Amino acid sequence: MKKQNKIYILDVTNRDGVQTSRLGLAKLQKTMINIYLNEMGVHQSEFGFPVTHHETNYLNANLELAKIGVLKPIVLSGWIRAIKDDVEKACKMTKVENLNLSISTSEQMISGKFQGKYTKEDVIREMAEAVHTARKRGIKLVGVNAEDASRTHLDYLIKFARAAKKAGADRIRYCDTLGYDDPFTIYERIKILAEEIKLPIELHCHNDLGMVVACSVAGAKAAMDAGVDAYINTTVNGMGERAGNADLVSIILAIKYASGFHDKLALDEKIKLSCAWKIAKYASYAFGVPIPINQPGVGANAFAHESGIHADGALKDRRNYELYDFEELGRGEPEIVETGRQITAGEYSGIRGFRNVYDKLEIKFENEKDATKILELVRYANVHTHQPLTEDELRFIAKYPEIARKIFTMTA
Repeated sequence: MKKQNKIYILDVTNRDGVQTSRLGLAKLQKTMINIYLNEMGVHQSEFGFPVTHHETNYLNANLELAKIGVLKPIVLSGWIRAIKDDVEKACKMTKVENLNLSISTSEQMISGKFQGKYTKEDVIREMAEAVHTARKRGIKLVGVNAEDASRTHLDYLIKFARAAKKAGADRIRYCDTLGYDDPFTIYERIKILAEEIKLPIELHCHNDLGMVVACSVAGAKAAMDAGVDAYINTTVNGMGERAGNADLVSIILAIKYASGFHDKLALDEKIKLSCAWKIAKYASYAFGVPIPINQPGVGANAFAHESGIHADGALKDRRNYELYDFEELGRGEPEIVETGRQITAGEYSGIRGFRNVYDKLEIKFENEKDATKILELVRYANVHTHQPLTEDELRFIAKYPEIARKIFTMTA
């Protein structure tokens, strides 16, 4: 029986999302994003940069969480340049097992970015050498990224992808780095590319022209029509450089409910849309960026009706004006806002106030020594995030104190 091709979600919030200018996430917050992505059934998280020194402890700590089953079955992968030295450094500095190797392929970037350092032939040679090195070092999953693929001549892109496959790559990432494609061009280009190389295709699109979700899904359909699996790169709430990346929740909703997709495209069955509200709210808090009122699925107005005709229709039958149910996204429960006395835990907390906070979470400590140990970590965490800690963050620190300690530790 022929295997059915599927669309998998590869979230890049912790790599591309954190590159949002003037914003970012603390390492604890990146860890929580990984935990929520895993709960949501997301297949893979591109969780950071293995050759960046301030990421080392965080990366190894999250790999430890994977080893003990906390971050399972999600795949954790690192992003590096497609050069041999980066592969060697990544394997030396971290215990990473999966890598995406990236290099520019368009004439614009080869001339305008490399400025004579590399020719087209050099780009392919460097990439192939990096893939060979990754395989020799025991990397389990090797993805090759063609940066600015949408502005790369298709013949050269196919030649590049063939070389990557020959070198041992598992996937090719088609990067619409500037959001240059439209749904029609990306479908045509991906279908030809996928038919030629017969490898799973990753779609990495940006929103510079406002078409990121449409392009991502159109590209995924092209890959599946060509007989290969598709991996759509997403970020929570569409965070990312410039105008951002493909929003995680919007992508899932488009695949599940768009008229031309919901009966034809098979989404990874592990996806739990019911986690959407929680992860979107957390990412909004961690990044310090409010969710737009009209954000699909999770915006404040996504299920709000005021017009008389709309309100009447929605009350008679929600399907009159709603394609999907708010309960599916984990919405509908009232949110409790404390308006009386509040005791919070932060970098200047004392032991009594700290224990009061954890008592409310129904977390008990065996003795004062254990409580003091966790208090110290909570103080570090507050310095680390510069924000009041969420209940899930507090629970994580209490449950995995030694891993939390690694996450908070940086060596200059």
